[in-house]
Amino acid sequence: MNTLSYRTVSATPQTVERKWLVVDAENQTLGRLSSEIAKVLQGKHKASYTPHVDTGDHVIVINAEKVVLTGNKLNDKVYVRHTGYPGGQRFMTPKEALAKKPEFIIENAVKHMLPRTRLGRAMYKKLHVVVGAEHSYAAQKPEIIKF
Repeated sequence: MNTLSYRTVSATPQTVERKWLVVDAENQTLGRLSSEIAKVLQGKHKASYTPHVDTGDHVIVINAEKVVLTGNKLNDKVYVRHTGYPGGQRFMTPKEALAKKPEFIIENAVKHMLPRTRLGRAMYKKLHVVVGAEHSYAAQKPEIIKF
């Protein structure tokens, strides 16, 4: 009896094949889009998914400034950061973020959906968010996907 046919095959960093995918964020809801992007970055869309190996693909998000927030989140939601100095707590709404740095909204949402580990930080580095419809990753021959 051949026992090798019954064994589960785990992916290794050497066997992982990465693709480059393009996602258009125009008229997409932020949370739904971010959760799908997080799944692709982790590699959960692949049959070869292995929890302890980064099996995910690179994701290029275009039209980041055209993402949609439902309800009144554009004005009511608050991003909080701290400068490190006493009294240094700073607040920003998504409306202000869209005006200053539109990529931040998608990057922040996806980052908080990934694991807070070394592996999660490695997954996050494969996210490339771009303002506008043009990106500089044509050499990687990315495929367009829809969610």
